[in-house]
Amino acid sequence: MKKKSITSLLILAVMIGFGSCTSIPKGAVAVKPFDIEKYLGKWYEIARMDFRFERDLNNVTANYSRNEDGTIKVDNQGYNYVTKEWKQAIGKAKPAGQPDEARLKVSFFGPFYSAYNVIALDSEYKYALVAGKNLKYLWILSRETTVPESIKNSYLKIAQDLGFDIAALIWVEHDKK
Repeated sequence: MKKKSITSLLILAVMIGFGSCTSIPKGAVAVKPFDIEKYLGKWYEIARMDFRFERDLNNVTANYSRNEDGTIKVDNQGYNYVTKEWKQAIGKAKPAGQPDEARLKVSFFGPFYSAYNVIALDSEYKYALVAGKNLKYLWILSRETTVPESIKNSYLKIAQDLGFDIAALIWVEHDKK
């Protein structure tokens, strides 16, 4: 009986863990309709919440393209200004909601996925506000190394209204070319 309870708890924990990869912060709504083909391509990270995989990175970009199997290739790169080295992480993304909904699940580590929710996007797919599974993960992305003040302020208001600590955002520097 005890062994059965432990097994049941482990199964429940795994199910909750995998289920959380498709969660979205309370009150947030993913963009709909969403065209993943328009979203593909290079994005510059403008701002982010700090977390260990991107700590000390500037010049951060994300490049999204199609894999042969139909999934999305995620190629993240950034320059670690402390170690003076470029870092790269390649992963994959899959839809996490309806096909026309801007909810993806992204993995850089085998079967472990995390939520990627586009919660604001301009009509030309030039600027995006992306939330993770909870209020610890937020990104402002742009097709260029800058974002207009009006977009920045609009996205910051959306994030703040959802409960994100926008004062904690790291504003990413990009080298001028």
